[in-house]
Amino acid sequence: MYLKRIELHGFKSFADKSVIEFQPGITGIVGPNGCGKSNISDAVRWVLGEQSVKSLRGSNMADVIFNGSEDRKAQNVAEVTLVFDNEDRFMNVDYNEVEITRRLYRQNNEGEYLINKEPCRLKDIVDLIMDTGLGRDSLSIISQGNISTFADSKPEERRGMFEEAAGVAKYRKRKLESIRKLERTKDNLDRVEDICLELEKQITPLKRQKEKAEIYVDLKDQLQSIEVNVLVKGIESLSDSLNELNQSLDLLDKEKVTIEGQILINEQQNESLKKKMFDLDQEVNGLQGQLLTAMNNVNQLETQKVEIDANRKHILETTNKEDLEARMEQLKAILQDAISEYNDRVNRYNETKEEKLTLEAFQEKIVLK
Repeated sequence: MYLKRIELHGFKSFADKSVIEFQPGITGIVGPNGCGKSNISDAVRWVLGEQSVKSLRGSNMADVIFNGSEDRKAQNVAEVTLVFDNEDRFMNVDYNEVEITRRLYRQNNEGEYLINKEPCRLKDIVDLIMDTGLGRDSLSIISQGNISTFADSKPEERRGMFEEAAGVAKYRKRKLESIRKLERTKDNLDRVEDICLELEKQITPLKRQKEKAEIYVDLKDQLQSIEVNVLVKGIESLSDSLNELNQSLDLLDKEKVTIEGQILINEQQNESLKKKMFDLDQEVNGLQGQLLTAMNNVNQLETQKVEIDANRKHILETTNKEDLEARMEQLKAILQDAISEYNDRVNRYNETKEEKLTLEAFQEKIVLK
């Protein structure tokens, strides 16, 4: 495993994207003061998870972003990528080439970590490079002042550096994590014991509640059974009532059909009676006309009778006995004919009157129906 190249864009003095290839034979990077040699080591430490702004020679983390110059405007993001050759699988990932990238945005001061262009956590990067000698505090990266710092550091701090260089830091970290897990487990066990003690205190009231609950469930089941029986009986009763009502409804439907048929027949009869009544009205009107004619004839006959009586009286007064007898005989004949015609017309009048009364009674009976 070795570092193949570094890609920098917007980090400190690297405003433009810069790629530094580490081909075989390169042993160092040289240059005049202020050309950015230290910025390369800062970039490596920054990608590997350096969080100390002081170690990166700044006042805040945004200082690692190119801040602009007289000729160039400031950048809004800083990005550095380390590309490692991993054909020997020294890093525990199944890639021949491993890219570790870190970004920082000026606007919200938020950062991103990526492994082979996939977002990840800082912890994933730390776990990946652990025991490879590339930790941010390892001896693989020694900046200005590290030697004096190492000489002046406490034994515990020097021990951490040696463990990192020797490759046992991972196991020490795992040991510390295991110890912390054991402590958390012990705390959880203590909490469980406290909970058990508290629950033991609640057992007796819970037993009473359980007995009450069992009684309640039993009574509830009985009540449910009773309610079901009541509902079943109610449903049966309602079903019988419904059947009776359906039968009554069928009978009513049949009666309705019969009544509708009878109504239709009555309507037909009514139409026939109306027609017959109309005919009878016409006939009554005709008979009334005949009656009126007969009454006129009777009046005329009575007038003629009066005239005949007057003529007879006059004749008796003016003629002799023989002529009078002859005239009497003639007048008797005429009178007899007139009386016969009068009686005939009176009989016809009475018959017409009786027939009229009969028709009027029949008409009133039809109207009442």
